[in-house]
Amino acid sequence: MVPHHMRHRYENWVEGLNGDWLISRQRFFGVPIPLWYSVDEHGEADYDQPIAPDAGVLPIDPSAEAPPGYVEEQRGQPGGFVGDADIMDTWATSSLTPQIAGGWADEPELFARLFPMDVRPQGPEIIRTWLFSTVVRSHFEHGSLPWTNAMINGWILDPDRKKMSKSKGNTVTPMGLFEQYGTDAVRYWSLAARPGVDTAFSEDQMKVGRRLATKLLNVSKFVLGFEGSVDTDTEFDPIDHAMLGQLDGVIVEATRAFEGFDYARALERTEEFFWWFCDDYVELVKGRAYGSRGAEGAASAGTALRIALDAIQRLLAPVLPFATEEAWSWWHETSVHAATWPEASDTPADSDALSLDPASDVLASVRRAKTEAKVSQRAAVATLDVRGPAAWIATIEQAKADLVEALTVGDFTLGESDDVSISVELAPTT
Repeated sequence: MVPHHMRHRYENWVEGLNGDWLISRQRFFGVPIPLWYSVDEHGEADYDQPIAPDAGVLPIDPSAEAPPGYVEEQRGQPGGFVGDADIMDTWATSSLTPQIAGGWADEPELFARLFPMDVRPQGPEIIRTWLFSTVVRSHFEHGSLPWTNAMINGWILDPDRKKMSKSKGNTVTPMGLFEQYGTDAVRYWSLAARPGVDTAFSEDQMKVGRRLATKLLNVSKFVLGFEGSVDTDTEFDPIDHAMLGQLDGVIVEATRAFEGFDYARALERTEEFFWWFCDDYVELVKGRAYGSRGAEGAASAGTALRIALDAIQRLLAPVLPFATEEAWSWWHETSVHAATWPEASDTPADSDALSLDPASDVLASVRRAKTEAKVSQRAAVATLDVRGPAAWIATIEQAKADLVEALTVGDFTLGESDDVSISVELAPTT
């Protein structure tokens, strides 16, 4: 059961059972209980001796059909019969959801392939009802669990951290949110909540989701603007090789998280990489992708960009199904949702690739200096002096040409020191 602590709720419920669970309800609509009762000469029904139909004639409605040995004219008459007036309790019927969905009664071959199923997603408040009833029915009918995993979500809380419920009148219907923020944005908010953890309703989170979807479309359009195709035989520049190495790690982590039903962690890790990719890597290599350092440099950057974009779109497809489908259609004939899940082996990188964190540190420092000086991020840098430990400086040396171009640096000097320091002098503006 995911998360594991929810299993204790189920076990506590089962261990605390001390009587039979009522299977009937007094409601007008529902699945009728298929029983009749004989009526004595005084017009009283004998509820201690129910009349049951043969299993082969089920389902039946006792309010519309007579029991064996009786005719309809005897309904409610002395010496006749009455049908059970109750319906099945909700859990008595919904506990057959896996069987009904799998075609148990009508499609035995399909049912044999589908049952037991893989996962049941549900809320915590029905562990003791829906989950319990489904497990019991499956155990006694099939001798197995109905599914391999049960994934329990948390509750949705209102802005005051109170559980949303219809009885409290604090629920929010989604249609207006879909129209205002888009379906992907609302889905993004919902997938940011980990299994078994309560999450607060937040339109701010939906705004973040909308921004993510918009950025995905924009960066896809930008990357696809470069000529070329994915060619894994390309000899990659160390910077591009490093990015692909980081992408490998993200794919591995996101895959592991999804396999453990931690979709929120998969989103968190993918989103973190995506924003770094857009803000740092794309800015770092776009000049080279445009051909500023010749055809070889352009091929390396362009191929790496497309490999990363291909994986990013697939990684985000479960979260942003509409935006990813649109962006994917710009360069594929099939649906992103029919594509295979990315694998680390899809990228020609390895664990020996250098880290791009030092280059990101330099980018951040120069951007901050430009922001504090209230000048455009395109403003030129007169001098950039970067110092740090030898290994750190060696990484900057690999990225130096891309940094000079991305940041419009005039004089760029590197030096070794025990501590990292980045000094920025902006060029005079006219």
